[in-house]
Amino acid sequence: MLRIAVPNKGSLSETAVEMLVEAGYAGRRDPRALTVADPRNGVEFFYLRPRDIATYVGSGALDVGITGRDLLLDSGSAAVEIQPLDFGDSTFRFAAPPGTVAELADLAGTRVATSYPGLVGEFLAQHGVTAQLIRLDGAVESAVRLGVADAVADVVSTGSTLRAQGLEIVGPVILESTAVLISAQPERAGIATLQRRLQGVLVARQYVLIDYDLPRELLERAQAITPGLESPTVSPLADGSWVAVRAMVPRDETNHVMDALYDLGARAILVSSIHAARI
Repeated sequence: MLRIAVPNKGSLSETAVEMLVEAGYAGRRDPRALTVADPRNGVEFFYLRPRDIATYVGSGALDVGITGRDLLLDSGSAAVEIQPLDFGDSTFRFAAPPGTVAELADLAGTRVATSYPGLVGEFLAQHGVTAQLIRLDGAVESAVRLGVADAVADVVSTGSTLRAQGLEIVGPVILESTAVLISAQPERAGIATLQRRLQGVLVARQYVLIDYDLPRELLERAQAITPGLESPTVSPLADGSWVAVRAMVPRDETNHVMDALYDLGARAILVSSIHAARI
């Protein structure tokens, strides 16, 4: 059985579980359950703290796992990223009181509070900056006001939380993180199937099917609007001067594509969600 680590809580947990269920795997009925066997699919799920997943997978205790790129890099684990999963995006930046840090080099000799000392320490070392790292498990943005640190390194979205604590974003981006699939044995039997299934979920979420009828003489121009992945499917209609066209289009472009097709002369334009896919 392929042993898969899944976040049991936090921002990654809900979406990870949803993706696995959409990919055809068994879900967890009891939220307190630590393991779920899925013999039909030849897998077993282990629900763990997101921060521990890279350690378990890197040691070989589990075969593959879903965690954040930030947590993987911070762990120093032997596991490697094998597939991004396009959710749980976050950006890591430094922040300090206004006027105290103009560039990264100004952090030399300072105290930097962070929940990711491995990640931040490696980043500073790569840039030749030596600083004292203060590890905190939460409320990092309060560290400067409380006198524990001179600067912080933390997840930033709008920056409003940092500004509320009298801090401003400084220096370069430390990391653009996202949820990833990781393994120390990427060639392990069963992982390729898991990857295909998860990729199918991503395609189903990112694309829709669009069907429309079109005068045959406009087909070449319509194909420029809906090229599909390889090419659109074109079928004849009873009226030989018209054709039916089907293609995949990015979900976030749907209405623009429909408008362009209608203006071109297409009619009976229909959009359908994709439940699952193998590309």
